Amino acid sequence: MAFGFGGRGGFGHGERGGRRRMFDGTELRLILLKLIEEQPRHGYDLIKEIEERSGGAYAPSPGVVYPTLTMLDDMGLIEESKSEGAKKQFAITADGTAHLAERAEEVEALFERLQQLAGMRARADGGPIRRAMVNLRAVLQERLAGESVDPDMLHNVAEILDEAARKIERL
Repeated sequence: MAFGFGGRGGFGHGERGGRRRMFDGTELRLILLKLIEEQPRHGYDLIKEIEERSGGAYAPSPGVVYPTLTMLDDMGLIEESKSEGAKKQFAITADGTAHLAERAEEVEALFERLQQLAGMRARADGGPIRRAMVNLRAVLQERLAGESVDPDMLHNVAEILDEAARKIERL
């Protein structure tokens, strides 16, 4: 697993556009459905709730969440509910509740994965590691932005980074 912490992205399964996907479409549908079962929610609230439960390690994009909500609605698993304001709020249907019950073990595993992400982020985001990662990034950007960068220097920097990775793996 690679560190991909930030507001978006993180640990995942499949690849898409060079970034790791956290959850496939079926998994995200189940997560959204479970969160809507807990209480009626709108898209932005769902994104924020997933981000919070993952400790900030992952937040699905609106471009994934909103089409998924439309799909869940089309499948009859959720329906638009009355809400104040312009945001569409969704509530679970009886079919949605039955669907979650059929896949309860899978849903539980998905939420455990979100919790693990939060723990991993907390460990990797802490004090000295975070400072060192920020320092490394700044030094690399400064050093590699210069005009005197040649292929030998790039290979030397890559070797230093690879050696550091090997040492960390052996800890």
